[in-house]
Amino acid sequence: MNTFARSSAVMAVVLSFLVASPVQAQQGRGQPRDEASLRKLVAEQTEAWNRHDAAAWSKDFAPDAEFINIVGTVFSGREEIQKRHAAVFASLFKDSHSEVTVRKIVFVTPGVAVVDTEHVVTNYTGLPPGVQATEPGVLRTRMRYVLKQTGGKWAIVAGQNTDVKPAPAPTGR
Repeated sequence: MNTFARSSAVMAVVLSFLVASPVQAQQGRGQPRDEASLRKLVAEQTEAWNRHDAAAWSKDFAPDAEFINIVGTVFSGREEIQKRHAAVFASLFKDSHSEVTVRKIVFVTPGVAVVDTEHVVTNYTGLPPGVQATEPGVLRTRMRYVLKQTGGKWAIVAGQNTDVKPAPAPTGR
């Protein structure tokens, strides 16, 4: 078998694992207690946001985690993630309130999960440059976390927050 054929065969096997349906991943790999633990982590993080407590909000990030914020800036490590959130809690989001809904949990392997959430943030005093309210007074975002379980505890190893853009104005046709 030549190098191209061998590489193609390997890629096909890898892709077959990547395109497994989320339903299969959800049903076959995660335990109900794991899902409950992940939902609890999200709930506790939401409560910490609403208290504007950066230390509590950041506590479940792995020490070497990376987080991409709403404007695309990468924060490396729990310490930087906490520091940067302390700054936004002291300014733009000092009076904010967030409601978070878990949209989907996928167990990639028994100890690795992807959690997708939707956030509705209100009572903010301003928004970062380039970020627009999704509707008047409401910022909607989608957060995706990759979590790894070590020693029975889940830790966020990567996260990304993306703002939901406002609906385009109707065009007059």
